[in-house]
Amino acid sequence: MPAIALVFGVLISALGVFGVVSPSKLLRLEEYSRKPPLRYIASVIRLLMGATLYLAAPASRAAGVLHALGIFIFVAGVVTLIFGPERFRKLVDWWSAHSPALARVWAALALVLGVFLVYALFP
Repeated sequence: MPAIALVFGVLISALGVFGVVSPSKLLRLEEYSRKPPLRYIASVIRLLMGATLYLAAPASRAAGVLHALGIFIFVAGVVTLIFGPERFRKLVDWWSAHSPALARVWAALALVLGVFLVYALFP
């Protein structure tokens, strides 16, 4: 399980770098998530990531943080599934309407999270 969680950390880091370098492309990528099949796939990925982090936590350098993060991400996946398509679209529209600087900040936070996960889970 820690190896799978480590892969999630690397992917989150890569997405963060992508967003910092090209926030406009990140926003375009985010617009594709409006379609229902992709929204459900994103929810399932959040559920899997949350469960993976929770289960990998005991073998990590930051077990308490990863337990809490795993629960938080899992709940976010459940909420995304429960969130109706109209609410989800409004949230995506709100996020897309902001400047690329906000996208860079979120991407930088994703990069920090990904690097932390790699640090915490790397053997």
